Amino acid sequence: MTDGPNDPWFGCLPPCEAHVPCGQGRHIVRWEAGTLRLLSHPDTEGELVLAALGGEKARCVEVAEAWARHTGDLSMLTVGPRGPADEIPLSWDEVDAAAQSSGRVPVPPGPSRAAPMRLASPSIPTSARAQAQRQRVEQEMARTAQRRNDILSLLALGYGFQVRLIGQVAEAHASPPEDQLARVRPPLATAISARLAPVAEEWIGIDPDQVVVSLHRGPGWGSVELAGRGEQRRLLVSLPGGWLGRVWAAGLALAGRHLVVAVQRAGWPDARVLALRAPGTEPVPLDVHASQESPASGGLDVQPGARDAPHWDV
Repeated sequence: MTDGPNDPWFGCLPPCEAHVPCGQGRHIVRWEAGTLRLLSHPDTEGELVLAALGGEKARCVEVAEAWARHTGDLSMLTVGPRGPADEIPLSWDEVDAAAQSSGRVPVPPGPSRAAPMRLASPSIPTSARAQAQRQRVEQEMARTAQRRNDILSLLALGYGFQVRLIGQVAEAHASPPEDQLARVRPPLATAISARLAPVAEEWIGIDPDQVVVSLHRGPGWGSVELAGRGEQRRLLVSLPGGWLGRVWAAGLALAGRHLVVAVQRAGWPDARVLALRAPGTEPVPLDVHASQESPASGGLDVQPGARDAPHWDV
């Protein structure tokens, strides 16, 4: 009743583009069909080789590397937006300022090199351990700085890229092996809860704090039921982790006053979904059509913001 075996998670997502300052100009980075493409860098591998030999690495290439490093990073589910009303605007000037700041790595705590500790007979093993400790601290600080710069660069791409990255991360962990379930389920459930709660409020008027989400594992789309009354009322939701990419990232969570729980036939701009009119009911198939403001060249949004998120009508 949900997705066919060959149905890609991004089937209801159109391409999107963003301008990235690179070299002496601004280049277009494009996301399409689950892949990030650098339209101004046809020989990315060759540029990486030159960079390894001491050349300057292009900003577009750095962005693509950051994207690749975090497509399976569960912590990215806590970084991105919860919906169009939760847009995270960030300019490339702010990204550059943060990168320059992180380039000034403070000296790790320890004995001053200008005034070393006075030992009667310094031992080589002790000195080696101190040097190794210093290197570990410096490496960890470098990794922290790189992660921060990665995240800021990915956020600067705009809302469209932010939600697509969330969808890609969710899909990467949608069907984890048994030995990874304990690690994967809590962050996925939290991510769904954070994004479903405001949708549920718009759907049936329930307080977002009364929405309780668990991760559905197994056949079928899951369940959505109301329990309790008054302050004890709860909307109990069980959805698969893939809902984030297949439904939420595509802007499909709410269509025609129906809560969409699965995509039955993916497509852009027309799709068929399974949706609930009310909690506790069986999902019904709906044919939906997407509309999207496309002011940029080629009908694609450049630096897409939350206002440009697709809107689906029944």
